Amino acid sequence: MSQVLITGATGLVGGHLLRMLINTPQVSAIAAPTRRPLTDIVGVYNPHDPQLTDALAQVTDPVDIVFCCLGTTRREAGSKAAFIHADYTLVVDTALTGRRLGAQHMLVVSAMGANAALSVFL
Repeated sequence: MSQVLITGATGLVGGHLLRMLINTPQVSAIAAPTRRPLTDIVGVYNPHDPQLTDALAQVTDPVDIVFCCLGTTRREAGSKAAFIHADYTLVVDTALTGRRLGAQHMLVVSAMGANAALSVFL
């Protein structure tokens, strides 16, 4: 049985992944820290905080696998600094939380069509 940490569970990809994980018999526990509360989801530990960093800190049970489905656009973020915070800093915070909790695996969903030559990507 696997214990899972997932960030980005209120987004499109993360929300689909969360529903799949809930229905996966091999998953015994799910922690889904979010910026805003999950709705209509039961059986998932969901600490929430607008900064997400505080919600990550509230996850204390061990995990085996980390899924990071965080992402935004510069337009949605509102500034370059906010974009970097969402697309880089929080991803690193997720990885560090996974390490702290003993995770052996981490999967990160990045942008489709990401291209380092384009200025819209980090």
